[in-house]
This record gives sequence, structure tokens and C-alpha cells, in this order.
Amino acid sequence: MTNSTSNIDDLIRNHNPFAGHTVVRPPQIWAKSFPDVASINAHASDAVFNAIKQIRQGQRQVVGITITGEKGLGKSQIISRIRHRLQAENGALFIYMSKYDNLNQIKYQFLQTIASSLRVFGTSQGVMQWQELAAALINEGKQWNYTPQQYINLFPDWLRKYSSKLVEHLTDCVIQIKPNIHNPYLVKAILWTLSNTHRIYATHWLSGLELTQSQAEAMGLPNPKRADKEAESLSTIGQILDITSDYKIPVICFDELDIADADENGFTSAQIIASLAKYLYNNLERGVLLLAMYPETWQYQVKTLPQAEAVIDRLVSEQPDRQPIILNYLNSDDVVAIVSQWLQDFYQENQQTPPHPLYPFDSNKLREFGKSKPTVRAVLRWCAEHFAPSNGREDPVQPCFDTELANLEAIEDILSEEYNDLIAKALRLAFFSLACKKQTLEGITLKKIEEIKATNADKGYIHFKVVGVGNNKVVKIGVAVLQQSGGKYQSAALKRLIDYKKFDITRGCLVRSKKINSGAALAKSCVKKLLQEQGGEWVLLQSQDIKPLLAIWRVYANRKSYAVTENEVLEFIHKQRLVMDNLLIREILSDPSGQEPENLFDEDMPISIPQSRSDSANTIKLNI
Repeated sequence: MTNSTSNIDDLIRNHNPFAGHTVVRPPQIWAKSFPDVASINAHASDAVFNAIKQIRQGQRQVVGITITGEKGLGKSQIISRIRHRLQAENGALFIYMSKYDNLNQIKYQFLQTIASSLRVFGTSQGVMQWQELAAALINEGKQWNYTPQQYINLFPDWLRKYSSKLVEHLTDCVIQIKPNIHNPYLVKAILWTLSNTHRIYATHWLSGLELTQSQAEAMGLPNPKRADKEAESLSTIGQILDITSDYKIPVICFDELDIADADENGFTSAQIIASLAKYLYNNLERGVLLLAMYPETWQYQVKTLPQAEAVIDRLVSEQPDRQPIILNYLNSDDVVAIVSQWLQDFYQENQQTPPHPLYPFDSNKLREFGKSKPTVRAVLRWCAEHFAPSNGREDPVQPCFDTELANLEAIEDILSEEYNDLIAKALRLAFFSLACKKQTLEGITLKKIEEIKATNADKGYIHFKVVGVGNNKVVKIGVAVLQQSGGKYQSAALKRLIDYKKFDITRGCLVRSKKINSGAALAKSCVKKLLQEQGGEWVLLQSQDIKPLLAIWRVYANRKSYAVTENEVLEFIHKQRLVMDNLLIREILSDPSGQEPENLFDEDMPISIPQSRSDSANTIKLNI
């Protein structure tokens, strides 16, 4: 390591490890976490670990734990600590929910959260939690003892030899020893995750989403019915959690419950999730439920629920006083420990040895700051501001944007259906930033962004309307982001996008990365009319164009936590030309070409299952 103080000072002037890191985002929960001091608020994380131990030893079946703490006290950091220890010990399946976009369909969204969580790598073996579950099912059904990676390596040859009969055979073996499984297709989809060719389609189906007809037929899976997604989702959730709990203890965490949104009946996110947690508590075979919220959310939302006593009994089932676990503010020792841990990671990563562990901070100043009993967020913010002398040029939004952009790089498929509505929100912010300054782009001067006025049956298909002036005429562009796979949904959305009169638009714009399903005749007809008869446009959605817009939208959505203002975010967008130079934004505003874009991803290609051959590389006899 280098010991030159000048090198360290140069490093400090150019890199601030605290800037942009005051908010714990989902990627920190799943992947590389913030530096953590395990002793801080250890009573909260230890409660979860003790609950898992009790369940494993058969002393308890289900445990409900609620932690409360003021904003910035470290609730999400504790969840991150729990996740990373569970990952290291390989003793539980971790499920994390912090996004509540549609409170009226919370069970359907929770199903998608479960599927998304189990897509994440479970252990250092580098396989998805779904694949760990699939291997456990086969091992029990066949009385084998192979690792998930061994099965993943074997699957191509097995499929080549046995074709689709392979998964049928393995499914039958599992069902025979699991008479409590009522939906054999769930088992089949879980087993398909062991095939690299099929796993993305399998997890898509397990999320409650439709496959194309050819994909569904190739894998032997029925497409879910859309008539009652909530009821179907609840049944699927129960089956998945029951299957998983036979092998590992599900640890289900609900975070970020303090948003002000409410469903159509007036219930808030915290109230809806508390009721869902009560249901899970009553119906899970084994598991830990962990909720994190502000004290006032607990006091004025959860405790005011109808039948609140029954809910509370389950959400704080381990607390003798029937109260949540309360997080402590930091003291002087905690502040020094946190800063020391962050700096240790920083200097090790950059191969530097500082003059002392807290350099460039002074221990006495940190201890004095600790006397004010700050939150973790306040400490990190103070460190970001005092780490190096300000040269007056650093934009406060820049490190936040860089952090969010780096987090997005960890997402495997940002163009999946799961992110459809987030992409729409990012585009809306982009156009809003142009309209705020009445900027002109591609010949259109942006005036405002409007919501689409629609009945309940028509809501959600066209995301927003861009209003401007071009060639002395009012232009109203209806923007619909459509990453969904199902032909029925595609047809429903496109049918509305071409109804200019009903939705008061002058141009329809479809934003999509994939071809329209070959079997969706109505959708194809609507696209033809949109492009060739109505002067509409189909704009190709690409990850390199949407990622910076998603990153700045995340900063905007979390601006209070990041301690930046709306004006600072909008000014950053303007100065960095994030929108003005974005090809996706320019394409939406440009004169329509009347053609489908090139380089569309074809998701309607039949999934080929290798045909049988005489030789086989595997050494495991299946007897199919």
C-alpha cells in the first residue's frame, strides 16, 4: 500500500465516498451493501436471527416483527444486514418489498415481488434462489444430492436427450412426494429455471405474467387468467411460500411503508401491508415477517385499523409488551464506528494507508457531533459535506445521480415488463423538465404534461400526454409504454392509443422494445392503423437511453432523503442535457416515420427444446 499523504489528499479531493449515499436503495439490500457496524441497533437484527433459530428448532412456526425508527435511523440498513448474513449462512429465502405502485392490486404486486426476489442470487454459488429451490425439489423427489449448478450444467444434455418429457418426469416425481401441492404447473415452472434457455420465461410466468402462446406451449404452462388477478395471486403466493418453507425459512421484509398513497377504499400502504402480513401470519407454514416504519405510521395508521388488536398481535408476536422494536439514535461511539468503517472500506478499495483511521476527520469533532444523537443519514450527510474542502463546482445532484445509475447497472433486465410503469414515470419527468423551461426540441415547444382523462376501464394504458406547439399548431402526444407480453393487453392498450378523439390527442406514440406477438391480430391491426393512417409513431425503447432517465427519476422521487430540491434536480437535468441529448426523447418528439423501428426484440420466437440424440454427456440415469 502507498503511504504518501499527497496521494491520499489527491484521492480525497477527487472522490467523496459519502456523497450520494445517504439513502439505502434496493441494490444495496441485494448486492454490495453500505459499510455496516453490526453492533449498532443489533437488538433489531438479532430479533430476526433469533426468530429464524426458533423456527428452525421447531419452537415456533411463524414470527412477526415490526421495527420503528425515525427517518434516517437505519431501518433499511438493518434489513440489508439481515439479507447479507442470511446470504452468507444460506439458511433462509429472502423476500423484500419496498415498492407499492398499485395498492388496489397489492396481492398481485406481492406475487411479482416474490418472483423478483427469488430471481436474485441466493448464495455465493451464484445461482438464483429459484434455482436453489428447484434443485431441492429434484433432490427430494429423486433422492439425489446434487447442487443447483450441477443441475444447470446437466440440463442442456438432458433436454437434448429427453426433450420436454424431462420436466414432465421431474414434475411428476415431485408431485408424488408433495400431495399438498395443488398446482403442478408451479413446480414445472420452478424446474424450468434450471434451464438457461427457459429461465427468463419461467420466472416471467411465476410472476403471474403472460407468455406468448408458443412459449407457453413449448414449456407446458397455461397462461394465467386475467379475470381475477388478485384472487389467483393469493393462491399462488400461498403455494410458493409453502413449497419454499419445506426447505428454507422464508424471511419476508416490507420496507418503505410510510408513503402517503391510499387505495380506492382509503387505506394507506402501511395499513394494507399490515393486513396482508396478518393473512400471511395466519396461513404460512413457516416464516418470519418483518415490517419497518416510522413510529407515527405505527401509531396513527396500523393501530387505527379495524380489528387492530388482531393485526398487532401478529406483527409484534415476539414482543411481550406488544410494542414494536424501537431503533436507537446514535451516540458518540457509534458515530466514530460508522465513519471508521466507511473510511476503512474506502482506503482499502483505493489501496491507501491513511495517517490515522479517521483521516481527514478529527475524532473530537465526530464525538462532539455524536452528542446530538444524530441519525445514520445525518452522519453520512455531515461527512459528505465535510470530507474535503468544497471547490464550489460540485453539483449536489451529481453524486446522487451517479449512485442511482450504478444501481441500475446491477439490474439484469431493465426492459422487462416489471419496470414498465417506472419507465413511464421516468419519461414523464423528462418531458416535465422540458415543459418547465418551455424548451423547444425537434421543432416542438413543450408547454405542459397532462394526465389522460379516462374511466377506470381505460386507465393505465396511455401513461400521459405531452402538450406543445409545432409549426404553429397544438400538438398533443399520447405516450404509452408497452413492454407487456400478453396479446390481450397489447390489443387493449393499442386500441386506446389510436382513439385520438376519445383521449384528446393528436398523435399516438408507442414506446416498446419488442415485436408485437404474431398471434395478436387485433394489436397488429391497431399498430398498422397507428403508423400508416393516423400519423402515429412506434419508438424503440433501448436500455442505454432509458437508464439515465430512470436514474434521475429515482433521485427526483427520493429528493427529500437525498437532501436535494426539485429545482436542483431539474437544473441538473438541464445543465447535463440529460433530456435534450436523449435519443429516446428526441424520437418521441420527432416527425413520425410511419414505420416499425428496426432491431426490435422478437419475444414470440418458439423456445426450441433440443431434440433427442444417442449420446449424452450426463452420468445420471433418469429412466424416463
